[in-house]
Amino acid sequence: MERVDQALARLERALGALERAAESKAAEIRRLSALEGDLAVLNADRSRLAEALDQKTGDAKRMEEANRDVARRLVTAMDEIRAVLDDAPIVR
Repeated sequence: MERVDQALARLERALGALERAAESKAAEIRRLSALEGDLAVLNADRSRLAEALDQKTGDAKRMEEANRDVARRLVTAMDEIRAVLDDAPIVR
């Protein structure tokens, strides 16, 4: 009878260890599931930010082109004003 009791005690310890391992694995699966959800959110944010960056990059390029055009026009206008002033008689 003592051997049966010892075997039952070992079986109970083994079942307890198995239950703890199963609970630990279930908790790990829940954590991984939550991480996968977080990863999906981060990927969606990354895609949104990449799209916004592309748009802003295009805006910046257009503004840079407009800036160069305005600068060129200002230089032309200043040159024309200088030419007119150089041709004007000096009034004293």
